[in-house]
Amino acid sequence: MQTNSNRLLSLDVFRGATVAAMILVNNPGSWSNIYSPLRHAEWNGCTPTDLIFPFFLFIVGVSIAYAYGTKKLVRDNHSSLLAKAGKRALILFGLGLMLSLFPQVFVDPVGAFEVVRIPGVLQRIAIVFFVSTLLFLKLSTKGVLRVGIVFLVVYWIIMTFIPVPGVGAANLGKETNMGAWLDRTLLTEAHLWKSAKTWDPEGILSTVPAISTCLFGVLVGVYLKRKDIDQGTKVAWLCFYGFLCFVIGMAWGLQFPLNKSLWTSSFVLYTGGLATLVLALTYWKIDCKKHIRFTKPFLIFGVNAITVFFFSGIMARCLSLIEVGGGLSLKGWIYSTFMIPYFSPNNASLIYALFFTLIWAGIALLMFNKNIFIKV
Repeated sequence: MQTNSNRLLSLDVFRGATVAAMILVNNPGSWSNIYSPLRHAEWNGCTPTDLIFPFFLFIVGVSIAYAYGTKKLVRDNHSSLLAKAGKRALILFGLGLMLSLFPQVFVDPVGAFEVVRIPGVLQRIAIVFFVSTLLFLKLSTKGVLRVGIVFLVVYWIIMTFIPVPGVGAANLGKETNMGAWLDRTLLTEAHLWKSAKTWDPEGILSTVPAISTCLFGVLVGVYLKRKDIDQGTKVAWLCFYGFLCFVIGMAWGLQFPLNKSLWTSSFVLYTGGLATLVLALTYWKIDCKKHIRFTKPFLIFGVNAITVFFFSGIMARCLSLIEVGGGLSLKGWIYSTFMIPYFSPNNASLIYALFFTLIWAGIALLMFNKNIFIKV
């Protein structure tokens, strides 16, 4: 559990806490009774749950700076580094498709591919990771900053000023915004989020500002790696810039509302600012002050983040498929037997989510103790 110049223990802990939160919010006992803080905003706005995905992309950006920072200096390395990044991105994208296909692909392979959701969480991570790695390797730090800002401004212009074909004036409605139109046009409704069908929260156009979220993390990672600045100064400036971006995001949100599904530019600055503040304080506590006593519960998730996220999704589907009699799935039986009789509906749903997350904490702990670290 020791950190070094090439790895931040605080970053692993931050990543682990984020992945644990992902599992928690993705697995309520009942989607009809979700504990309030674990709900996404209905549309505009930002709940604690809406912070989880942008935090993860921010962490990906910091990791890029740490993984490729030194190697970037040798230009002859760039081709091999991009090839490896491309391979990782393809694997991540493929895992995302597998989650979308499972378990229908084993019942009706042809039919499953005809309606498979192409966008998704892992798919977005894959695209954002590769593009951000490419930009980091080929551009200076100032270049990365400029591109991140340009992406936010261009996205704002597209979403708020350019008329939507077949709809009319630019707007931020669920089904009528430019991003929704582009997804339906290029991917068709058969391959979008099944809960909506006419739009997708991980759509094509909104992936552009999501790249800026990752580049935000890249810039923070580059700053943290600097050897000419003492740790206290780093923490102070990161807190200042994090708070500044948070405020700018809030102000921009008055005109371009905070919205996770649209991944608005204001949302990028708001969540990026908060992520910077969280990492700065975690870095000060763990890497600077060496207070690591209570880090292991999060670290065990952080070192196997993608593995835990992927297989927890598979397990959740399996629990809903296994029948135990009386028309109940295994998940339904656990929920109705051990949670519903003893708690209010919302609390019962929360208890199940905690139970599921604790199962994966046990699995992650076993992997950690056995030195099993699966890297994509």
